[in-house]
Amino acid sequence: MPNRFTEDRTVESTRHHEPAPRVYLGPIGPDYDRAVAAGLEWIGLEKRVKSSSVVFLKPNLTYPEYRPGVMTHPAAIEAVVRALGDYTSHIFIGDGDSGGYNPFPIDEVFRATGLLEFERRYGARVVNLSRLPSVEVEMHAGRGIAAVPLPRLLCEEIDLLISVPVPKIHCNTGVSLSLKNLWGCVSSTTRRLRLHPWLADLLIGIQRTVHAEVAIVDGLFGLNRNGPMRGDPVELGWLLVADPLGAAERIACELMQVDLRSIPHLRRAQVAGLIPALGAVELQGDLNAHRRERFYLRRELTDLPGYLAFHSPGLTYLAYFSPLSGILHRMLDRVRTPFYDYEHYRELRRGHRE
Repeated sequence: MPNRFTEDRTVESTRHHEPAPRVYLGPIGPDYDRAVAAGLEWIGLEKRVKSSSVVFLKPNLTYPEYRPGVMTHPAAIEAVVRALGDYTSHIFIGDGDSGGYNPFPIDEVFRATGLLEFERRYGARVVNLSRLPSVEVEMHAGRGIAAVPLPRLLCEEIDLLISVPVPKIHCNTGVSLSLKNLWGCVSSTTRRLRLHPWLADLLIGIQRTVHAEVAIVDGLFGLNRNGPMRGDPVELGWLLVADPLGAAERIACELMQVDLRSIPHLRRAQVAGLIPALGAVELQGDLNAHRRERFYLRRELTDLPGYLAFHSPGLTYLAYFSPLSGILHRMLDRVRTPFYDYEHYRELRRGHRE
């Protein structure tokens, strides 16, 4: 279906007319405000955002309540909303319902993290992307074409999406940064699961379709060893602001000391021209001053079923949609510590449906 920001918008057509990638990297003081304001000024946000512009913030809200390194700190989101108020009053914040076999409603995360208060304080609208009207956008997926359901809001009504992730290790994708954070824009949790095997291709299409050009990486904490929910929180103390999105991936991988080429979806994005060379980035800040421990992935044995299902359409069906899925998950839960109180959030989901 046609929209303003289609996948046909290629990097090649605009490469020679775009300004050099810019990244701000600075410490987080007692609060985020100074760093966020300085970062937005450094990347020249006023060139992208006018008083009439509609901006959408996509934080990483991977857990039912705030956990360091697992999800974006509410104070970071609030600081971004405050800073954006100097540019525009048309601000949305949102994410989609979680997927998987034991999902939780994102509305409960909005409540638990205090994001709903931002509507009253700043007039920013908080929205559940899984409950908004959606459009089907065709994108390249492997050797074929996939129809990806995305909120109409993101495809046709906003001018800019700002990805606001945390830097973390992910047991299925290697890392999760500003590009992987866009996966939550897929409005249908069922389709999100089914489309996992083509994630590397589809993230590129999603980034172009929803006009995701700016990243603000909340580096107060990162998540090492495992993720996206279970790993070792690492105190980092930095904030990264980048334009375009791919520049954030480049600098964040340098800070995490992760080889970008070892991450399939980032390698694919680099081939597509979305990630600039390190030497092409105009960096305000000192990489060496903000490097901490090296990030690495160490999967647990109980991660392997999910990893295999993530990369195989057949195993995705078996694990989540077949008559055997319930039995398989109950067997896994006997040897794996639950991520959270599954039954509690099943009840909450039932309540939201009613």
